[in-house]
Amino acid sequence: MLDIADELHRWCEQGRDFAVATVVATSGSAPRQPGAALAVDGDGTAIGSVSGGCVEGAVYALCQEALETGESVLERFGYADEDAFAVGLTCGGIIDILVTPVRSGRSPVEAAARATLAAALSEAADGRAAALARVVDGPAELTGRSLLVRPGGAWEGSLGGHPELDRTAAGEASALLDAGRTGTVEIGSDGSRCGQPVVLLVESSVPPPRMIVFGAIDFAAALVRVGKFLGHHVTVCDARPVFATAARFPEADELVVDWPHRYLDSQELDGRTVLCVLTHDAKFDVPLLERALRLPVAYVGAMGSRRTHLDRLQRLREAGLTELELARLRSPIGLDLGARTPEETALSIAAEIVADRRGGTGVPLTGAHTPIHHGSAAPVGRIGSVA
Repeated sequence: MLDIADELHRWCEQGRDFAVATVVATSGSAPRQPGAALAVDGDGTAIGSVSGGCVEGAVYALCQEALETGESVLERFGYADEDAFAVGLTCGGIIDILVTPVRSGRSPVEAAARATLAAALSEAADGRAAALARVVDGPAELTGRSLLVRPGGAWEGSLGGHPELDRTAAGEASALLDAGRTGTVEIGSDGSRCGQPVVLLVESSVPPPRMIVFGAIDFAAALVRVGKFLGHHVTVCDARPVFATAARFPEADELVVDWPHRYLDSQELDGRTVLCVLTHDAKFDVPLLERALRLPVAYVGAMGSRRTHLDRLQRLREAGLTELELARLRSPIGLDLGARTPEETALSIAAEIVADRRGGTGVPLTGAHTPIHHGSAAPVGRIGSVA
């Protein structure tokens, strides 16, 4: 749901009633991942998507129904192979969807739930870190209840059960927030204190991952545009002020004139950070990569020919890097797309970054026997099926 936080935040500020349908679990070749959402307001306006089109009509109707009844509902949609006109996923996957009404002025419980959700949407819309934990399976009276968890573990709102449930849920959500992950967690009956397990969907809202591009060249300008398209906060760093200018990189979030290795030493980076070394000059590359390959970042790639790569590896070995550390280096950078232009090269680099993050192989899907959608979570249990 936090993927449409900006618009939903506006709806809350405008006092609109709406219902939001959120993918809470998937299995097989599902088109959207947990957290993807579709929302419908009282006037019938819809935003977002839960399936890329397969079941949007049926989910739209569920949202309208939830707005009328005020009750949350959990529904499963699967592959419609027996009836070509049944509601189902033509891609062959299964998705579980939680539909939650967000109404104002109906009851104290609804008012409190709306306040918690509005606070979570405000945090996400402003780019601040927070996690929203919602009950997706467990006692019927708890379904859809939510808890907002902030960095450090403080929370507001309530899941409506025993106070121990709130404390346990806040701890689980805090762990996912620290990792910047969205997913489901199950709290056992002992932790829930309500006689049966409770399954939560935890949606983490964190600042965008960083992409740092070293080397203010024409290929870097194209990579900045692609990095922004993929949702990164993009920094361009180069020691040469004549090249690192706003006129050449108008779409960069940040321009830094400094030696690359010195700038890297000054930064606090996390496990989502992407480092792209396009300097193509040993005096910049070697001290930079000597540091980069020892950092817990998501990706380190360096531009250059295969001959340049071999020379670079030798220099890095002489600098003391181990074979395990060198194995982290993606060089020559990018996937083999036959790229020639800066734009094509940027696409090649971006494709490798996505494949690395998602566990893709980079091979054509035609004729391949690999999953189209990697890393799908198993659906939650005890949910009735559709089609």
